[in-house]
Amino acid sequence: MTDNTGVAPSQKRIRVLITGGTFDKEYDEINGRLLFKDSHLPEMLGLGRCRLELDIRTLMMIDSLEMTDADRGIIIEQCRASPERQIVITHGTDTMADTARVLAANIQDKTIVLTGAMIPYKFGSSDGLFNLGSALAFVQTLNPGVYIAMNGRCYSAERVRKNLQTGIFEETEL
Repeated sequence: MTDNTGVAPSQKRIRVLITGGTFDKEYDEINGRLLFKDSHLPEMLGLGRCRLELDIRTLMMIDSLEMTDADRGIIIEQCRASPERQIVITHGTDTMADTARVLAANIQDKTIVLTGAMIPYKFGSSDGLFNLGSALAFVQTLNPGVYIAMNGRCYSAERVRKNLQTGIFEETEL
């Protein structure tokens, strides 16, 4: 089924998959540690006055350092099963490049953009809102493939790493 533009509704909608990461962490004042409650994504989209048609699904709420091959398998299957051709994945930054490479090796016919935050959204000084907005813009304009959007830049899954000394994503050689 198409609308008057000739585009099927699932072709205009963007699927957003939530996996956790620093993006969604909160500070537990009693125990002095970071934890997960609910995703902050709806609040962030409201704050950003997002007017896109989104289908948001929470797959897991974990730190990416705890992400397993089985977890990545769930992400791959959810991307494959999605009728949407454009997918944004919120993900922890520590293993985001690993997940991006696994996705790129398994899915070629969709545009997938992973994004995250270096500082939790609830801390107030987070880069998460900016990164989310960038990812939503990039996913609408890039050719099919898998990418990482962080701090205003977009990287191909095959050519990116997180520099552990600077905490910044950077392009690598093939």
